[in-house]
This record gives sequence, structure tokens and C-alpha cells, in this order.
Amino acid sequence: MKTLVGAVLLTLLSGEAVWADADNGGKLFLRRCHNCHSVGPGAQSGFGPQLNDLFGRPAGSLAGYNYSEAMRNAGFAWDREALAAFLRDPEQQVPGTKMRFWGIGDAEDLRDIVDYLQTQHHAP
Repeated sequence: MKTLVGAVLLTLLSGEAVWADADNGGKLFLRRCHNCHSVGPGAQSGFGPQLNDLFGRPAGSLAGYNYSEAMRNAGFAWDREALAAFLRDPEQQVPGTKMRFWGIGDAEDLRDIVDYLQTQHHAP
């Protein structure tokens, strides 16, 4: 309980008082991301890599997906900050990425999608 209270206080003090909505993030994922990426039980890579268990995974490292050289050499692991930056502007975050996406400019939508993807823990 102390951890929860501490997290809430840190969130409020940091100015991030807008709570992410994973349900809305799931809906946004279906509209904006699902054409290229999949999540959930049985998810497989297609045009883009599957995104189960993304957090903590080194960029460009999912076995069986043909990443761009830029992504394979990006040198970071996916966390909330890295994913948000990438979804905001993929080419700026990883110059030379083969992901062709205009980016997500709305901060609330971005938080919701990141929150949704953080809930996706399924065996591919």
C-alpha cells in the first residue's frame, strides 16, 4: 500500500496526473497499429514484429523478424520512454528504421497505447 501511495504522489508531483487508459490504448492499437503488428496469444510477426513482452527487449532483437540495420544497432531496450519517443517520431528516434509511420502526436493517446502494450504478456 505504501508503494502505491508513493507512486501516486510521485505521479502527481511530476505533473503526469493524466492516467493512461489501457482499454482505450487497446482500441487505439487496433486502429493505428494492428495492420502491421500483433499482440496477444498466438501473435506472430508479419509486416512488423509481434509486440508481446516488448518491455525490456533490446530493440531489433526478436528472433525471426527481419529488422532494419538501424533497428538492430539502435542500442537500447524498450521501456516506456523509448517506446513513447519511437511512436512519437520513429525516424527521429531510430534514423533508418523501416517502420513507415507518421507518429502519434497526441500525448494522451500515446500514453494509452504504451500502457496497453505494457499489459501484453503472451507466448507468441
